[in-house]
Amino acid sequence: MKFGELAARFLAEGTPRPWHLDRLKLLLPFFSDCTLGGIHKGMVREYRAKRHRERKLTDTTINRDIEALRHILYWAVDEGFLSANPLARIRMERERRKPRPVLSLADEEKLLAASAPHLKPIIITALDTGMRRGELLQQRWEHVDFSRSLLFVTRSKTAEGESREIPLSARVSALLTTTRKPNGVVFTFHDQPLSRIKTAWKAALRRSKIRSLRFHDLRHTFNNRLMEAGVMQEIRKALMGHSSGEDVHATYVHVELPHKREAIAKLDRWLREQREDLNQGGTTAKEGDEKGNDRRTPETTAPVSPGSERVSAHEP
Repeated sequence: MKFGELAARFLAEGTPRPWHLDRLKLLLPFFSDCTLGGIHKGMVREYRAKRHRERKLTDTTINRDIEALRHILYWAVDEGFLSANPLARIRMERERRKPRPVLSLADEEKLLAASAPHLKPIIITALDTGMRRGELLQQRWEHVDFSRSLLFVTRSKTAEGESREIPLSARVSALLTTTRKPNGVVFTFHDQPLSRIKTAWKAALRRSKIRSLRFHDLRHTFNNRLMEAGVMQEIRKALMGHSSGEDVHATYVHVELPHKREAIAKLDRWLREQREDLNQGGTTAKEGDEKGNDRRTPETTAPVSPGSERVSAHEP
């Protein structure tokens, strides 16, 4: 069997994630005609060198390609197409740590003002819950408990992160209450479930003139704000569905609900204080210097309505 056929089977019969699809677009031109038994570590080194020649890329980016390839080969082993994964022990290139962007409150206001109507509530919920993009887009109304002001994550990329309980912040509670429905997915576009928000996200960044910010950075922002509010690391990890250690064998931390409620209450108080300071013309704690507010220079442009640009049905 050739890798191209295996990839087609994986997409049809496996459990592909959106990132697998993105990486396969890059992997298939190189590996499509290779037999499964012919794939080896030397070929991966050739692929890495080819990618570096074609574009200026970091080793981190190419590591993600190889991880997708290795994952699909593991699936082939499970399905009986391969006796062993030839890339099981392949060593990834060492990745350099980079500062993670964190959204300042000033830039949050710009981003929300520039966001399309269907994107704005997703951004607010991401900032106040730390949920991943996939978790947000698959969240269902049946798993929001308004009587207890709790959200139970419908689906997560990890089994441990699934069904974790997150107390609702004041503004998320108000937001969800105004759009409350008895069932179905929480966030929609023209009453249809969302599968991607890439186009709307890029448009919001362009209109707000915020650069180099990924949607996943909203999750980092949630964690950073909790830390600024004085929430302990174990509680932050529990809210975000993180393990209590760094390796794959780490156990997932259990934190009682009252501690989670206290953490979100601290976040609400911290945000209220920071916004009051911002509205009085001050600089919020550690945000002016650390979050790069000086990296953007205002430009004079004609105003653009957040909902006026063309939006794809599949990629709003």
